[in-house]
Amino acid sequence: MLIAFALTPMGVDENVADLVADAVRIVRESGLPNRSDSMYTMIEGEWDEVMDVVRRAAEAVAAKAPRVQLVLKADLWPGMDRPLDGKIALLEQRVADAP
Repeated sequence: MLIAFALTPMGVDENVADLVADAVRIVRESGLPNRSDSMYTMIEGEWDEVMDVVRRAAEAVAAKAPRVQLVLKADLWPGMDRPLDGKIALLEQRVADAP
């Protein structure tokens, strides 16, 4: 499974980078394949292990912010090998094969 999620600390000053960094650090320390970009952090793994990491990341932000918004998107694709990279490889192949 592949999860893309974003945590938004609410009720804090405009500089939320430190709080978001706390969450990303938890994801990276999980050992699961992951990638962060300017809008989402993606994490790959089994349902329970991925959701545990998302929960711990949200709790880390909630420990320093009075409110946290979580946006979560899941791709449940049985049989997709390594979806974090596999989906991009599939897309790139399709782009290269286009007339």
